[in-house]
Amino acid sequence: MSLAAGRATYRAGPVSGVFSPRSLLASLALAVLAGLFFLLSVATGDLPLPLADIPVALVGAGDPATLFIVQELRLPRALVGLLVGVVFGLSGAVFQTMSRNPLAAPDMIGITGGAQVAVVGGIVLGWGSGLGTQVLGLLGAFAAGALVYVLSMGGGHGYRLVLVGIGVSWACASLTDYLLAKALPYQANEAVGWLFGSLNERGWHHVRPLVLSAAILVPVTLLLSRWLTTLQLGDAVARGLGTPVGAVRFALLIVGAGLAAFGTAAAGPIIFVALVSPQIAQRLAGTPAPPLVGSSLVGAALVLGADLVTRHVLVSVELPVGVVTGIVGAPVLLWLLTRTNRLGSGG
Repeated sequence: MSLAAGRATYRAGPVSGVFSPRSLLASLALAVLAGLFFLLSVATGDLPLPLADIPVALVGAGDPATLFIVQELRLPRALVGLLVGVVFGLSGAVFQTMSRNPLAAPDMIGITGGAQVAVVGGIVLGWGSGLGTQVLGLLGAFAAGALVYVLSMGGGHGYRLVLVGIGVSWACASLTDYLLAKALPYQANEAVGWLFGSLNERGWHHVRPLVLSAAILVPVTLLLSRWLTTLQLGDAVARGLGTPVGAVRFALLIVGAGLAAFGTAAAGPIIFVALVSPQIAQRLAGTPAPPLVGSSLVGAALVLGADLVTRHVLVSVELPVGVVTGIVGAPVLLWLLTRTNRLGSGG
């Protein structure tokens, strides 16, 4: 193995490759941070548990009362927070790298907005009782992703994808506001509670679809990462290197939308996680584009950390986790807008 320009090359027989030691160290640190937040999330509640008892209870051992509290009451919420952060962070990294624009994220280009319209429409029009919030969220997010793809003419250039997505996002926001205006008071309260994005009252029925979707979509995303790397060089160069640009962009759009759809369906539209996680990971790793693994770990740490804040700031009221991520994400969005305008480019 040899080091050059912050990169390490290795060779093992016919296999060789390049990796960044800084990116690896950043990923390890983020994994430790996310793991710590996960354990604290399970330990935190009306009856605080010693942190040392949590790993024992997670493997099914220890005191029966502690085992019940951990595995039945708190573990599902922590797992939803962990997995939602992973899929949002990964989805944001896919869209930002594919479009070469730091403002591209599912909550900025209409995919999350599509889920909002479907869920609020289901609540107001009475579909939710039959289909359920998760199914409606999935259908709405995929419909919005398909609309963005079609209107951007098969994915298009990064700028076109982002601009079309912003238009779709605003249209979805208008439809959501209209539905809320037509809703009955109890329907509006239910819809608004979901729109903030929350981990409150999450159970195993929220965890299972997330685990299944992550088990399929995360490996597919990592397999597509080699094509994602060539797209960073521009469409012309990518075609010259043998990349089927149209097919790859379509596959990445489906995968990115799927990740965001399952995350939104499970916990609601937790805003700004998909936007800021790739940018934080990129700066920690020192890479030219958002690292996929690092972005997913930042997302996990951000959602779990925000959930811990909501459970400690106001003890009597559990704020939706989306409130905290919004407070964190809004300054980052303003900074990205200022930086993009100053550079005169997509970022």
